[in-house]
Amino acid sequence: MGKHFDTKSVHLSGIQEKKINSKTTPIYQTSAFKFKDLEDLENFYQGKNDYLYTRVGNPNTDELGAAVAQLEGAPRGVAASSGTAAILAGILAVAKQGDHVIAAADIYGGTYQLLANELPDLGIEVSFIDFSDWDKIAEYVRNNTKMVYSESVSNPLLRREDIDALVALAKDAQLVLMIDNTFATPYLCRPYEQGADLVVHSATKYIGGHSDITAGVLVGHEDLIEKANQKIVNLGSSLSPFEAWLTCRGLKTLSVRMERHVTNAQKLADALQKHEAVEKVYYPKDVSPFGNGAIVTMDIRATCDVETFFQSLGWIKIVPTLAGVETSVSYPLATSHRALPEETQKQLGITEGLIRISVGIEAADDIIAGFNQALNQARRS
Repeated sequence: MGKHFDTKSVHLSGIQEKKINSKTTPIYQTSAFKFKDLEDLENFYQGKNDYLYTRVGNPNTDELGAAVAQLEGAPRGVAASSGTAAILAGILAVAKQGDHVIAAADIYGGTYQLLANELPDLGIEVSFIDFSDWDKIAEYVRNNTKMVYSESVSNPLLRREDIDALVALAKDAQLVLMIDNTFATPYLCRPYEQGADLVVHSATKYIGGHSDITAGVLVGHEDLIEKANQKIVNLGSSLSPFEAWLTCRGLKTLSVRMERHVTNAQKLADALQKHEAVEKVYYPKDVSPFGNGAIVTMDIRATCDVETFFQSLGWIKIVPTLAGVETSVSYPLATSHRALPEETQKQLGITEGLIRISVGIEAADDIIAGFNQALNQARRS
């Protein structure tokens, strides 16, 4: 295999039938695996056979975990039924009842709800901190603090995390650092290679890439992934073989898709900066020499009508998520950050005019024209 990312992302499969030379990995769509006798069954528990029951392990899910780990530069990865399931497995591999986690305040709303609403029920306390104020982060480290959690590029305001600084802080305090790399993908950013202990992806987004699967992947240190894998098995949050197979198929085009995504996103961000209806454009800088991501967020002026904007989008889809090859928009106040307390929404900058754009791979001129006409309609209303 070649050494370049573009080559690696295509040649991922290492799982083949012994007697059938299939060009692609078969779908192991089975709930269980058979054994010739009791000795053969015992071999599984002795580590001599790989598979027993698909909740416990399957060639397709193993392939996906290994593929993302390879692209992130990590020794091991594990697939889960969703990004949220992978996040929970990573946290539970590190923290238990009585422990404490420090998290960036501006993370994805679904992750915020998981950490704020579910972890306390498990006896794990979470402090949400403004990670842009570095002088204060270390002040929140306690004797029982086990983990620091953030996103390489925050959702939806696209703050680029200073991963090197977080790595230094975590190492100094002997904490596990976990980074959600969904927005950047390993095409633009590889936190594990920078020193993070765990990296998580909602593979539903750019890893799968075609809006037809729900999956999560966690990669990192061998010992932590082993613990996380056991959590996934015990909690029943394993990924199905077919979903894993589809995700691996999508992953093979990650490089070419992201190249177009980020080129289009930069052009759209530049165009929106010039539009009179736009109060502010959020688009990260210096994420990677290959670009700054596929998401553009904008805050339209209070004089514009948000409802008219959404009604005027035409072919651009309104969805509660992101990624996929088609350009789409979401409204954080009504979807991802809907359940957050109003005061928290204000603190994070989740305003009535905030719109997150997932830039697709269509012609950039068509994307820009689509948003210009919707903004013009919203401004006239």
